[in-house]
Amino acid sequence: MCRLFGLHAGSPVRATFWLLSAPDSLVRQSHREPDGTGIGVFTPAGAPELHKEPIAAWQDREFATQARDLTSPVFVAHVRYASTGGLSVVNTHPFSQDGRLFAHNGAFTGLDRLDRRLDRMGATGLVRGDTDSERLFALVTAEIRARNGDVEAGLIAALIWTATHVPVYSLNLILATPQQLWALRFPDTNELWVLQRAKDAGRGALEATTSRIRARSAELAGRSATVVASEPMDDDPGWRLLDSGELIRIDADQGLSSSSPLPPSSTYALTVQDLDPTAASSQAPMGD
Repeated sequence: MCRLFGLHAGSPVRATFWLLSAPDSLVRQSHREPDGTGIGVFTPAGAPELHKEPIAAWQDREFATQARDLTSPVFVAHVRYASTGGLSVVNTHPFSQDGRLFAHNGAFTGLDRLDRRLDRMGATGLVRGDTDSERLFALVTAEIRARNGDVEAGLIAALIWTATHVPVYSLNLILATPQQLWALRFPDTNELWVLQRAKDAGRGALEATTSRIRARSAELAGRSATVVASEPMDDDPGWRLLDSGELIRIDADQGLSSSSPLPPSSTYALTVQDLDPTAASSQAPMGD
């Protein structure tokens, strides 16, 4: 299963990332290797900056295993297990469009219908690769443009259209600007968790770790921050599993708002048995 990670620190902080943080055990070697890893950040001027690379079993994994020191108010990281699209940089998450970052964990079909929708909205040129995820991001971008830059309204419109018009297995995602971060869990097929680290003089450095993504930030000691991830990354009791259909928004002041703007289920809900073998394999959970 793809791994999602988002961090909103409110203001720029330095953080160190490892995207394949632990050597594979024999059990893990029975699973296929990741198909891409990437981190998205924002420069001091607010421009997206991407550090990503396709990773295959036959490739040198140095990019993913080496420590990467980055500074940003918002971070989006992703480890990809491909459901659609080949191994290439353009198919590797996160994606960047109109100054925003996007990463997706899930799968859906009906891409021909989505392509026709993008064509009608004049957004076909936003898609450089051949993944379902980048197409979804293009629809989000097109709907935001149609609403004069209202990010949340455009995001919700794109998600409602997708949930209504194409068969969906999972639409878990993170969308980020330099000031705000949105995260969605829909439906309940894949997990997505959130942790609000309150400002506390006794709070130590951020140390967030799973078998696939590790993040550390000494600068977050005693500072508030919000983390979104595909699974809890430490033993903090504050981790909360998002509800099915829950959309959260984290603002620059660390305020978190929650809504449920999507229908209870997609019109054409998929199970893992409905997916082709590649997509089904990409959605298999991997224990820590």
